[in-house]
Amino acid sequence: MSADNVLHVGDSDFDSVVLKSDLPVLVDFWAAWCGPCRAIAPVIDELASDYAGRVKIAKMNVDENPITPGRYGIRAIPTLIIFKGGKVMDQITGAVGKGAIEAVLNRLLS
Repeated sequence: MSADNVLHVGDSDFDSVVLKSDLPVLVDFWAAWCGPCRAIAPVIDELASDYAGRVKIAKMNVDENPITPGRYGIRAIPTLIIFKGGKVMDQITGAVGKGAIEAVLNRLLS
């Protein structure tokens, strides 16, 4: 149940979709069995609508794509990493409120 403007990325297309993006990209590293991941899923969908055209929102299932989470040292999920220009700009771990995520995104966009 993802919003239409939430991208689903995997190990094979991560570099082209996320690292080479002209826009900042928030990647939600999640798993289907993770309760907190399911809890913030509606927030991720809302952010995808709220920031459409300014920030790409992507989700990566860590069970199906183990290489990229390993590359970025993901040890707990949900973990949100914000990339800009191919670099990690910020990281949020755990199920946080929409306001906390918006604060990071707004700081990045200002």
